[in-house]
Amino acid sequence: MEHVTIKDVAKKLNVSVSTVSRAFNDKYDIRKETKDLILKTAKEMGYRPNPIAKKLLQKRSFNIGIVVPEFVNSFFPEVIIGAQEVLIEKGYQVLIMQSDQSWETERKNVQVLVDNMVDGLIISLSSESKNSTYYQKLITSNIPIVFFNRVVEEFETSKVLFDDYKWALFATEHLIIQGYKDIVHLAGTKNLTLTKNRMKGFEAAHKKYKQPVGRVIHCGFKMEAGEQVALKMIEKNKVPRAIFAASDATAIGAMHVFKKHGLSIPEDVAIVGFSESRLAAHTSPPITSVEQPTNDIGQTAAKLLLEQIENNGIFVPQTIILNGRLNIRESSINIV
Repeated sequence: MEHVTIKDVAKKLNVSVSTVSRAFNDKYDIRKETKDLILKTAKEMGYRPNPIAKKLLQKRSFNIGIVVPEFVNSFFPEVIIGAQEVLIEKGYQVLIMQSDQSWETERKNVQVLVDNMVDGLIISLSSESKNSTYYQKLITSNIPIVFFNRVVEEFETSKVLFDDYKWALFATEHLIIQGYKDIVHLAGTKNLTLTKNRMKGFEAAHKKYKQPVGRVIHCGFKMEAGEQVALKMIEKNKVPRAIFAASDATAIGAMHVFKKHGLSIPEDVAIVGFSESRLAAHTSPPITSVEQPTNDIGQTAAKLLLEQIENNGIFVPQTIILNGRLNIRESSINIV
């Protein structure tokens, strides 16, 4: 099928190209009847605007880049879905890249998006210790960026966070109230702020109830890490009475190994996870987990970014901290 151009529409109606252009761009200096006729004829002829020309005219790519650490857990895909809902409605396309927890890959991903002239970036960092200088340069060059989940607090840009401290405290408190002692925290990657905040919440719950603070084992967020830690606990005969894990994946990995070695959940080991993954309610037994508002995180990040873009970079950085809830299930209920 031959591509219909603006010249074809002008020729069909015997009007100038500039008149057709004014109709398409809804200019004030064209009669309503003429504009309606041009738009009707263009539709009948199968005319479609040239998206590249439109982008050049408006000096925007209408592309937004989203960079996340991984797709293994459902958390990041769910956040992306929330962001897409807002961005697509506003006429933007979304370009998604993942760093596989590698700072070097993350930097390359971001640079590709910047080189392709995205209008803005939504980013969850793979590491908070290696990338400060690189992102600071991007921020000072007025590239709109919103960080979420994993951030550098010193950056003068908007951020969307979850109250990790409070909900880690609530999750640990739940185990203490159930009567569990000797609670181990399977913590995330050491250098992440969210890891530190969840550790602080874990410690604060123990102090609140005047309990000795349990062990903290840094193992990351993957299922394999939970499996390895649980196996070492069994081998060293140091299986705790309860576990609060920094992710559902590590909680599920640990539970799988414990059950494989004849331990019952929660009779022998109680388990609480974090992030309310899609698997949490479908394990046996179902896992208690802290639910994060993934859709709201994505939507909020997208709205903050669009506000920055539409104000031509003139904005006051905002930090939005969202709330969650603790979904209590069989894995942590003391039935003794």
